[in-house]
Amino acid sequence: MTQAANSDTDNLAPKEAMPSVIAQQAAMLDALPFSDTADFDDASRGFLGTLENAAITNAQGRVVWSLEAYGFLAEEKAPVTVNPSLWRQSRLNMHHGLFEVVPGVYQVRGLDIANMTLIEGEGGVIVVDTLTSIEGARAAMELYFQHRGRRPVTAVVFTHTHTDHWGGARGVLDDETLGKRDVPIIAPNLFMEHAVSENIIAGPAMLRRAQYQFGPFLAKGPRGQVDCGLGKSMAAGSVKLLRPSDLIMETGDKRIIDGVEFEFQMAPNSEAPAEMHFFVPRYRLLNLAENCTHNFHNLLPFRGADVRDALAWSKYLGEALQMWGGKANAMCGQHHWPVWGRQRIDTMIRQQRDLYKFAHDQTIRLMNHGLTATEIAETIKLPASLEGAWHGRGYYGHIRHNVKAIYQKYLGWYDANPVHLDPLPPVEAGKKYVEYMGGAAAILDRATKDFSNGEFRFVAQALSHLVFAEPDNQAARALLADTFEQLGYAAESATWRNAYLFGAQELRQGMPKTPARPPMPRETLAALRTGQLWDVLGVRLNGPKAEDKHIVLNWSFTDTRESFVLTLENCALTYIEAPPASAADASFTLARSTLDELIAKQTSFPEAVAAGKIKLTGNAMSLAELMSLMDEFPRMFEIVEPKRTAVS
Repeated sequence: MTQAANSDTDNLAPKEAMPSVIAQQAAMLDALPFSDTADFDDASRGFLGTLENAAITNAQGRVVWSLEAYGFLAEEKAPVTVNPSLWRQSRLNMHHGLFEVVPGVYQVRGLDIANMTLIEGEGGVIVVDTLTSIEGARAAMELYFQHRGRRPVTAVVFTHTHTDHWGGARGVLDDETLGKRDVPIIAPNLFMEHAVSENIIAGPAMLRRAQYQFGPFLAKGPRGQVDCGLGKSMAAGSVKLLRPSDLIMETGDKRIIDGVEFEFQMAPNSEAPAEMHFFVPRYRLLNLAENCTHNFHNLLPFRGADVRDALAWSKYLGEALQMWGGKANAMCGQHHWPVWGRQRIDTMIRQQRDLYKFAHDQTIRLMNHGLTATEIAETIKLPASLEGAWHGRGYYGHIRHNVKAIYQKYLGWYDANPVHLDPLPPVEAGKKYVEYMGGAAAILDRATKDFSNGEFRFVAQALSHLVFAEPDNQAARALLADTFEQLGYAAESATWRNAYLFGAQELRQGMPKTPARPPMPRETLAALRTGQLWDVLGVRLNGPKAEDKHIVLNWSFTDTRESFVLTLENCALTYIEAPPASAADASFTLARSTLDELIAKQTSFPEAVAAGKIKLTGNAMSLAELMSLMDEFPRMFEIVEPKRTAVS
């Protein structure tokens, strides 16, 4: 290999930690109570058995989950390229298998980013949350049966609306079970409205951004992805949604499920739009879903979401203490490991309650003093009692970005400084910054010196302007990648680390090559209201292409007895649920299930018409004209550099 080729390879490879980062890691070791190993005892307590490397494959032999690549975490001492606090959390999240929480209550952990909780009843087992994938859920159930004996599933409980808690439901309840008997599926009120809708409208953008949050394309290792905070990573595999048959409507609701009493507490608009907690008196077991886990959670995940309500979150934890304080002998959540002992449980809930309340109140206090989101993040410091609590550390959320979410919730994106009201976009601004700073060479000279001094945050800001002005400037890309990397090495938050390291990787190697986005699964489509499907269609409409277009379409659905009028005018696609419009360009009569088949690309429009599944009158080409105005969203788009393809 030539010297130039060696140099190119070196530029693409992860680098060593800089002295300033090594010093930060040492300071972290001195600042936190690493001698406290209670979490390690709790994470291993009750272990019954596991799968080798937690490996799970699908029917085609493809690995959908495995911890084998994380074997490097067997080392107790953190390498200098990983924040030691994050290293500790990453090692805790390596515990995997079936665990007894108390006799009669079990958890499968480490076969997914989330947990499955299994509560034994009079005639079978109640499954709380079904993991992300069908394959993972099947493996979890088989592991449980192996150690506890085969018994029927008598109920499924979904604690909240995120996919990693319901996606594997068909791995718990197969066709034979569903065909033979009614198994109650219990969930919080408005579960179906939120379970898929949260990721539908902005799904393409959110999925791309999630690559930065979770780091799935990063190599696993001390210079790569080590964790996600909540668990190791997102699972692959098949996902299908089962519709709940019983909704919990309000706090205080109770159910007798397979002879076991459950007491419920509603917690909407906390970690998820629809979420609930429960207490099981028989087992003295408290489950706070994902609202009291072993890290400071996200108020606004990097993938994007509605800002979560920190004040409500805190109040729900306070209410849980009021309802069940001093009653639980064990508390298990749907991520991480349980906590035992009434005093320890109540202390953790109080500290988590106050963590969200402190973040909320102090952000608002500083906001009302006139500080902006960035200034608040730079100013706010957790009190010592929370700073030293391991379960309050920012491995997933972080105080520095959670306060910005709170600011956004109350005041929005604008900080009231008119300079930020209508700034130039990144490329145009980048070119002017480069001009003002004396050109690329001058920027690189200053940035190289500041990089050596450990001033990574400003170096990243300055070099980003240069990369957006000159995206093919290899020296700028390389130095910005090196800078992101050092910021990632120092980060205590797993999501920060993943974002920085993936940004560095894309600057060095470009975006990963990925297959085309598959059609939306029919089961997911069936879970959406028809109006939600029209909303999804509306955001695909290319406004400039629709200039001067006017199209009216009637849609009548025979199975749901719905009737909609879809109208394109003023470059906007709107709809009303109403009888057919007399002046429509075309009218379509079909089953809603047929529309689902069309969108899932299980059939085509001509095939459905030929099969008699669709009856139409009027100008059939009007639908083709409307669909010709729709955008197909790319799976990948540039984030740390300018868009290579113009979008209008």
